[in-house]
Amino acid sequence: MLRSRVIPCLLIHNNGLVKTVKFKDKTYIGDPINTVKIFNEKQVDELMILDIDATVLGKEPNFKLIDKLANESRMPLCYGGGIKTSAEADKIFNLGVEKIALSSTAVNNPELISEISNMVGSQSVVAVLDIKKSIFGRYEIVTHNSKKKFDGNIETMINQLIERGVGELVINSVDHDGVMKGYDFALLDKVYALTSVPLTILGGAGSLSDITEAVERYKIVGVAAGSLFVFKGKYKAVLINYPENIL
Repeated sequence: MLRSRVIPCLLIHNNGLVKTVKFKDKTYIGDPINTVKIFNEKQVDELMILDIDATVLGKEPNFKLIDKLANESRMPLCYGGGIKTSAEADKIFNLGVEKIALSSTAVNNPELISEISNMVGSQSVVAVLDIKKSIFGRYEIVTHNSKKKFDGNIETMINQLIERGVGELVINSVDHDGVMKGYDFALLDKVYALTSVPLTILGGAGSLSDITEAVERYKIVGVAAGSLFVFKGKYKAVLINYPENIL
């Protein structure tokens, strides 16, 4: 029987690693290459690395850095940030990355999912939906590090992504990002009922019990976290960690 994947999620800003709280208040964590080396030793299931600058600044992916990350990684690697064309995606795959993650592009140009899926297979194409509550309590999709709101309906968008050939869906709660008080299960209950592709959840994990609860609720699911695997203790000292026998 397949088991759930437990996935550290790392954010790149100015070529270094940072951790955010509700997509703000960036805290520097360290060098991305050294962090990948540590996660290699800890034999993590999979690693997700997201460049949070590229799309906002209108830059192409940092292929030189991606090349270094892929060469160093001894685990399946998912990379996202700034990918706007199938040619860029193809170049990233040729560098040795197993999956590419599309966020703003997936929402605004879902046709690209079909192009990449037809090129490499749907299993290598991930769509990341950043979702937050509006002042009226309604869940909304946001892009560009939560600076822009997408007017479309979440259910319609998920159906469209699946029809286009996305192989995995990542649901990232903006409101729970970096807070470390548990996942947004109200949001996840809603989304879980809508999707027929593998689902990974992100945003809010503060303890191993949060991960265990998510797996028990949703069974086969990817469980991602950032702060949990880079901070230690109530004062959040930076310590890259990944416990053995996590599930």
